[in-house]
Amino acid sequence: MKWSFNNIDKSFWALFLILIVMAVIALFSASSTLVYSRGSVLGPIGSQMLFLLLGIIAAGVIQFIPTYWVRLGGYVLLGISTLLVYSTMIPGNPLVVTINGAARWVRIAGITFQPSELAKLSLIIVIADQLARIRTEADKSKYFYRTLIIAGIVMLPVMASNLSTAVLIGLIIFCLWVLARIPWKYTMSVVGIAILVLGLGYAIVEFGFVRPHREMHGPFKRATTWVSRIDRHFDQDDGSKYVLTDENIQEVYASVAIARGGKTPLGVGPGNSKERDYLPLAFADYIFAIFVEESGFIGAAVLIFLYLAVLFRACYVSSRFNDMPAMLMTMGLALMITCQALISMLVAVGLGPVTGQPLPLISRGGTSVLITSIYFGIMMAVSREQLELRERVNETIEQSLDDAPIVTLE
Repeated sequence: MKWSFNNIDKSFWALFLILIVMAVIALFSASSTLVYSRGSVLGPIGSQMLFLLLGIIAAGVIQFIPTYWVRLGGYVLLGISTLLVYSTMIPGNPLVVTINGAARWVRIAGITFQPSELAKLSLIIVIADQLARIRTEADKSKYFYRTLIIAGIVMLPVMASNLSTAVLIGLIIFCLWVLARIPWKYTMSVVGIAILVLGLGYAIVEFGFVRPHREMHGPFKRATTWVSRIDRHFDQDDGSKYVLTDENIQEVYASVAIARGGKTPLGVGPGNSKERDYLPLAFADYIFAIFVEESGFIGAAVLIFLYLAVLFRACYVSSRFNDMPAMLMTMGLALMITCQALISMLVAVGLGPVTGQPLPLISRGGTSVLITSIYFGIMMAVSREQLELRERVNETIEQSLDDAPIVTLE
């Protein structure tokens, strides 16, 4: 690794650090229930700030790693994460931790994390690397099916425990196919089949389990939860959604928080939230609602702009260099951050069914913070490496011009 700070991407660093500052502010505002339950500010808030600090360190180190090693490490990480996500489907697995009815977590050596987060990162790296090998029209068909198989193997166990994450991964892979110029007949056929399978699955669960009030077993037992959330979101015929229940308590209090924040452009001000004391897990999936309550429309607009700026910066970096592997990897990671953020925000404001997607860097969660920081580190590594490559090319050209013989005409 070459530890030179001349070509670090200051724009990515600025966006990354501003999001972390906003995360710290939101953390102090939205963690009241954790502080009350644990009787200490240092516990829940201190641990998350430690993860944010580790994220900064991770991004700072990774930005100097050659992208070749990043792509190679992606394959190793994909193998490990695939084994871990499949292990969550094994009944009675002592490594699996179930939280809020979802077996998404694995505990190894006292550390609890979501292997699906590792799978998202490694899958983007591997898919981008495979698609970058396309050289001819025949290669497009070959690598399309190869990436489809790889994605299917990884996404099956992810879908069993977290459908929204699987759908998000599928969306990013579709975008990478488009960027790699895979023919539409291939990509749209996959989209059509996916819609058909999801629609058929919804009908089976809805009419076979949810309406008859039958309990579902097996690896896809959470399907009844997904269908119930979709039904509750689109049920506009009666006033049941305004009646507070255990199922809709998050949506109701999130709506109240957003309504309070909408009274003025700047909201009620930092630290003045009331709904944080009533909204379950305000520090996690619905932290955007508390953010809007305290900072209003202007604060929400700034946060949305920051996430979009990450994508715009990635587009700019990718457009400057003729390096397909780097371009696809950068765009895939930026799309994952931005799309996940927008989905989380849409859910918080009531424009989508509950998904459980955290707000990148803002929501409390060690695994999510570290993985998102790694995303930034890899994007900054691509930018740094390409700038250094351009400098070397320019130096070579200048040296060649200096060494060229001087020809005079008499």
